[in-house]
Amino acid sequence: MMEGISVLHEIRLDHVLRRVRASGARRVLDLGCGSGLLLHRLAVETQFDSVVGLETCPRALTKARQLLADHPQGPFPHLRLINGSYTEPQPALRDYDVAVMVETIEHVKPNLLSAVEQSVFGQMRPRVVYLTTPNREYNPLFGLHPGEFREADHKFEWDRARFGQWAHGVARRNGYRVVLGGIGDQDPELGPPTQTAYFSIVD
Repeated sequence: MMEGISVLHEIRLDHVLRRVRASGARRVLDLGCGSGLLLHRLAVETQFDSVVGLETCPRALTKARQLLADHPQGPFPHLRLINGSYTEPQPALRDYDVAVMVETIEHVKPNLLSAVEQSVFGQMRPRVVYLTTPNREYNPLFGLHPGEFREADHKFEWDRARFGQWAHGVARRNGYRVVLGGIGDQDPELGPPTQTAYFSIVD
């Protein structure tokens, strides 16, 4: 099961990088950047003038710094790491071209989701937000039992209907449009292992 999820994560990161590239972004936020696996990819892309990783866990941030320090194409003066949370106001991170949130929102306590919405979509207001999260319906194909999460730290995992309800509500309330999608091998009944939401601001 873990091997399948690990392979999926590599596919997911490559997919997200392609979507960020295709958006034409110059300034990119990685919200909940973890140990820096996506930053490792973003750092070498000449398209990007500014890349910021925001992470609340100091241990993960230390791993990200080390990963980037060991990168054979470094150093990267256009890349910044910040210890902080996207559940709180981050006025210095307003108006970026793209913010990505890769497998991070499910680590947030449900009672803080309104704070996430206010901070990311209401205050930071990137032109595009690209978000990925597990599709709970797919979990049996990873050998998980009902109610079992893919990671112990997950606070929830949404099915497609619940995710769509949340994403459309966020878009409507904050002046974005949203397109739902998925990453990974699609099951005809259970959908994709990863579900995605591509939010773009309404001018």
